[in-house]
Amino acid sequence: MKSYETLEDLKPLVGQNIGTSDWLLIDQPRINKFADATGDHQWIHVDVERAKSGPFGVPIAHGFLTLSLLPAFFQSAFEIRKSTMGVNYGLNKVRFMKPVPVNSRLRAHFKLLNWEPLEGHGAQMLIEMSIELEGAPKPVCVAESITRRFP
Repeated sequence: MKSYETLEDLKPLVGQNIGTSDWLLIDQPRINKFADATGDHQWIHVDVERAKSGPFGVPIAHGFLTLSLLPAFFQSAFEIRKSTMGVNYGLNKVRFMKPVPVNSRLRAHFKLLNWEPLEGHGAQMLIEMSIELEGAPKPVCVAESITRRFP
């Protein structure tokens, strides 16, 4: 995990990688819980037997499950010691380039694309999150996250 003292310490890092998360296992219980939480019980996600004969050969994670892991990835990738809170401001774009098979491991790489000051010594940051599937040559998801952090 990378560690930064203040929000200002990130300002000169625009264009650079500011952290890489720990690996997270995407197992069937996680997929099922996400299906229950969202009401998306499509068979390619939750029907293990049917998924074996489907287009991917195994159940796959929901794309939005992958995206919903953004806070967990952020938490293990980097910290800003003198920042007490952050809020999601939105996303500019999201692309799901490849399915995530059950029992895969994912991690995210964070690249700071923009840093803008906010009132109260806060900062709005545009961060590209590239989610890596262990063993795959290309990311499974790339998203531009807008986050606001405050001291």
